[in-house]
Parts: sequence; structure tokens; C-alpha cells
Amino acid sequence: MSKRHYEIVQWVNLHGRQTIQSLADEFKVSVQTIRADIRALAEQGLVLRSHGEVIPFPHRENISYDQRQIRNVSGKRHIAELCAAKITDYQSVFLGSGSTVAEVSRALIEHKGLQIMTSNLHAARHLCTSSDCELTIAGGHVRKRDQDVIGGDAMRFFQRYRAEVGVVSVGSVDRQGRLYDYNDDEVMAREALISHCAYRILVIDSAKFDTESRCVWGQMSDYHCVITDKAPEAALLSRLLAAGVEVVYLKQGQALCTPNLVEA
Repeated sequence: MSKRHYEIVQWVNLHGRQTIQSLADEFKVSVQTIRADIRALAEQGLVLRSHGEVIPFPHRENISYDQRQIRNVSGKRHIAELCAAKITDYQSVFLGSGSTVAEVSRALIEHKGLQIMTSNLHAARHLCTSSDCELTIAGGHVRKRDQDVIGGDAMRFFQRYRAEVGVVSVGSVDRQGRLYDYNDDEVMAREALISHCAYRILVIDSAKFDTESRCVWGQMSDYHCVITDKAPEAALLSRLLAAGVEVVYLKQGQALCTPNLVEA
């Protein structure tokens, strides 16, 4: 693999879906050259091509937490603020794994009297700065790269409790609203979490739209509320609203509301 091919793969894995033109601009080569590069990388199973865009290959292991933390950071912070507005003081809350959920934990620091249970060590670290929060964390096997508790340990943790609100994220979502993660450990923990809370919130940044990964489990319509930074495609949005899902997303920096739709 050439140095530029390697750098293209790293760039796409870090920043998500890219247009051919944006990659040509980034690497200061012609569109024709980038097309040839992407064709070669796609043949090796390192990226996917889709309608003039380049997508990270879906069956690869998730990128590291540090990389995900800086991907679409502005969008994740907006998502976190919108999610925090859905949670009231003195509620019991489950927080799942992932960088978007960790941002939610930051936004909850000023809430009063929360009882939070989480397998996300980043979230736990942020919430330790809160003077008015009861915090319980899962014990067991730690995935050091992402700093969360995974697999059966996380599953059994969430099964032992009940919460008023559960907040989770996922690895990706396809055009039909099916949800994906990178391994069974993540799916097991998410399944237990949403099965033991009264109100389910899915937080997902738009970089994860229209992609697939290795493990599929659940639908966006399984959640009471979906919060993202950009509107889903019209067909998916209509399907969610018809299912009674509240959809919250950003539009021109403002949040909008209908009976089931909140654009922020």
C-alpha cells in the first residue's frame, strides 16, 4: 500500500463518509487520481464506494475512542445538550458506552440528584466532578482501548437495576433504521440496558447514518426518542414519526418541534 493510500484509509476511518472531491482537495491531487486510489482501496476491502462518496469499510473493528471523540465533536456536543434537556433532576439514568454518551454525561453534571448507572468509564470520570450525583459503575472486564466494561459483565450489571431513562449509542444505522455494532459484547450490553429502563433514548451522530457493521440488533423505532445532529433521510424520518418516535435534531443551529419531531 502506498503512503497516500494508507493516509486516505486513515482519514476516512477518522472522519467518516467523504466525497471524492473533498478527498481530492485534502490530498491535493486530481479527482481522477482519487477515483483510481479509491477503486484500488475498495478492491482490497479497505473502504466502500457509494454514489460518489467514500465510506469506512463496515466490517472493520471500530476506531479507537480517542479517534471517535474528535469525530464530529461539535455535533456530539449539541446532541448531548439536547439529551440532557430530556432528563430531569432526581431521575435514575442508565448510560451506555461510547463517545457520544460520554458527552451526554458532561452535559448532566449540573443536574441535581441524579442516580446514574453506567458501564462507560469516561462517563463515570466526568460525573465524578458532580457534587450532587449518585454514581454506580459496572465491575468486570474492562476494554482498555475504549475504557468501558463489556460483554456479560455489563449485561449482568444492567439486568440488576431499573432506571427511568436509558441513553445508548450504536456503531451505525442503515437506511431502513436497523442498528449495528462492531461485536456481540456491545449488543449484549445495549440489549440489557434498554430492556430495564422505562424511557429509551438513542443518541447517534450523523456520521453513522447509512452504514452497516458486523452485528445487527434492533431498530431506531425501538426507542422513545432519537437524538442526532442532522435530520435522517426523509423516508426514514417519516417511518420513525409514523411509529411514534420523537425525533430531535439540529436545523440551522435551532431546535424545532412537532408532536413527535424536535428540530434543535
